[in-house]
Amino acid sequence: MSMPTMKFNHISFPSRDVAATAAFFERYLECTSSTFGTSAILKRHDFDIVIEDAGARPVAWPENFHIGFELPTVHDVEALYARFRDGGAQLPTEVLRHVRGSRFFAAIPGGVLVEINTREDAAEAFRATFR
Repeated sequence: MSMPTMKFNHISFPSRDVAATAAFFERYLECTSSTFGTSAILKRHDFDIVIEDAGARPVAWPENFHIGFELPTVHDVEALYARFRDGGAQLPTEVLRHVRGSRFFAAIPGGVLVEINTREDAAEAFRATFR
């Protein structure tokens, strides 16, 4: 039996500040938000983000854990970087030119990193690995 086609549905992670984490995704990635008890469900046309209320429990992330979002062009990445910067987002990097495509990282409330990238300028050696 072969596996039927799947699509990415959602990511779910804890936050000790659900409202601030939800506001980040609403502001910068244009998600719409609704509450589910003390948690939040954020929606876009292509995926959902569930932010679970961690309450007073500590939330610790592995050092390199992050959530990645892909944009079509380098220009789009640079424009969103400017929007994050001008909005006061925590940006541990500038736009980085990388062999797998330009990217930058932002720290969202709650401590997880978000990577915004494009494959438009990826090195030819990596293009065959993208689907």
